[in-house]
Amino acid sequence: MRRPKLKKASKRMTCHKRYKIQKKVREHSRKLRKEAKKRGHKKPKKDPGIPNAAPFKEEVLREAEQRKQRLEELKQKQKLARQKDLEKKRKLQAKKNATKANKHPEEKESTIKLKAKSNTLLDKNSKKSFCRELKKVIEASDIVLQVLDARDPLGCRCSQVEQIITQSGGNKKLLLVLNKIGLYSFPDLVPRENLEKWLHYLKNEFPTVAFKSSMQLKDRSVQEKKLTKKRAHIDLSRGSMCFGSECLLKLLREHCKTQDKAIQVGVIGFPNVGKSSIINSLKEVRVCNVGPVRGITKCMQTVHIDKQIKMIDSPSIIAALSNSALALALRTTTDIEESGKLLDAVNAILKHCSKQQMMLYYNIPDFRNSVEFLTLLAQKRGMLKKGGVPDTESAAKLLLYDWTGAKVSYHSLLPSSRSLSPHLTKEVVAEMQQGFNLEELAKDNMNTIKAVKYPNLASSIVFQSSGLTNGTIEENELTEGTSGLENMETSEEGEDLTEDDQDSDEEEEAVEEESDVQTSSKTNPAKLSVEDGSLEKQPAGEQSRTLSFNLDETTDQDDAYDFNTDYV
Repeated sequence: MRRPKLKKASKRMTCHKRYKIQKKVREHSRKLRKEAKKRGHKKPKKDPGIPNAAPFKEEVLREAEQRKQRLEELKQKQKLARQKDLEKKRKLQAKKNATKANKHPEEKESTIKLKAKSNTLLDKNSKKSFCRELKKVIEASDIVLQVLDARDPLGCRCSQVEQIITQSGGNKKLLLVLNKIGLYSFPDLVPRENLEKWLHYLKNEFPTVAFKSSMQLKDRSVQEKKLTKKRAHIDLSRGSMCFGSECLLKLLREHCKTQDKAIQVGVIGFPNVGKSSIINSLKEVRVCNVGPVRGITKCMQTVHIDKQIKMIDSPSIIAALSNSALALALRTTTDIEESGKLLDAVNAILKHCSKQQMMLYYNIPDFRNSVEFLTLLAQKRGMLKKGGVPDTESAAKLLLYDWTGAKVSYHSLLPSSRSLSPHLTKEVVAEMQQGFNLEELAKDNMNTIKAVKYPNLASSIVFQSSGLTNGTIEENELTEGTSGLENMETSEEGEDLTEDDQDSDEEEEAVEEESDVQTSSKTNPAKLSVEDGSLEKQPAGEQSRTLSFNLDETTDQDDAYDFNTDYV
């Protein structure tokens, strides 16, 4: 059967439409001509060639042809040279591959080790390079300044570093600097009563200096430009003022006189305690990089304060993985990025604070656990994903930035026991205090305290410190140990497993009263129980001096809140 012929679409159109199209085309071409005229773009003129009347026409044409031939020959030569170079390179690569294939295994291992060493030398961000640089700073220093955050001085101390310095000999001294006693505008960070107590507590072990570093220092070049152009005095606002610098410099200069030589002063500490800010404040110019990001300083940097004093900036002390979850959340050298670890870090901070004070500070309603807290905080700050879902990860990072930076006003309570730290002895303390006028230091500290404004004790968040933080100094110790955050997770899993086993036994025995007795006898009365994980174990004889609140998920226990502040 023959297919019917399909008629093609007709190209006929009305005269009105055709004339309209022609008009538009004319207008468009006219517009293009105008634009070309404005630009001065003209059509390239054709080469008219050599006129017939010109003398020596044949000779000129012959020369032009010869020039063309020479250019073509040159191009051919260059092409052949490139091909030869490529062939040589291919042959050399083939030889290298053949020698690698026939290499002895021992030679292979040696080359791999050399490559690994070069990589480690180049990688400045690695923890091993941080340890190496920190050791260099301690060895090169006559006096070592250990910088502490005044909000948590005990958590910023590292017993391993203090032990190395005290046992090094060579008349090496260790001073403590309580930084961040006040920052930004009123209210500042630490209440005055708490600061005075900590100064009194720490001066029994090492000479301690109260310090508030300057936050608005500019580069030297910027200051010089301003002075040359305006020729006016730069107004120092309250954020740019520094307190305690005169006291610290006076202490160092007196030590120079007693030693009768120029000294090198190393500045060490955990991340975000203000090591570089102290050097900038003493120099009165921004010479070291500072910022809220952890681990900005990668290697040691020397800064000359004057002819007698040379400051050495160092990378941060690396917190050991065996520390508690709280210590790892606040003292690690790198920012926490994983969502699971972020949640554990927030959970650890919330457990060591007052629930009511956190609600008042962040202006959020009551919450039952850390996830609900982050959800409410994200909603309050407008941190939302697509569809209005609260961004809990961003809220967790914000909370960590607030607590490691200089934004939240909180203070930690002193330990109940006033005895020396376990790694110190009376002889070591006497040796470290020798050569310093402690009475004048106490007077200078009081003058510094009077000059700074402080928040009210009630408005500052009470924080339960986790104690001394363990640090890793040796490079071999970096791969060993498990993190406190992982330990907390595993302990929770273990507790859940044991509870399941107990429940199965109880079902088999079908005796509820006996099971209640067993569970009550197994719990330790001196242990603070929180469903998300226990804070710390204490002996039964001592009184519990920790702050806690329930973060359980059940609505029945919402109002269960215990807040003990029986510290001396």
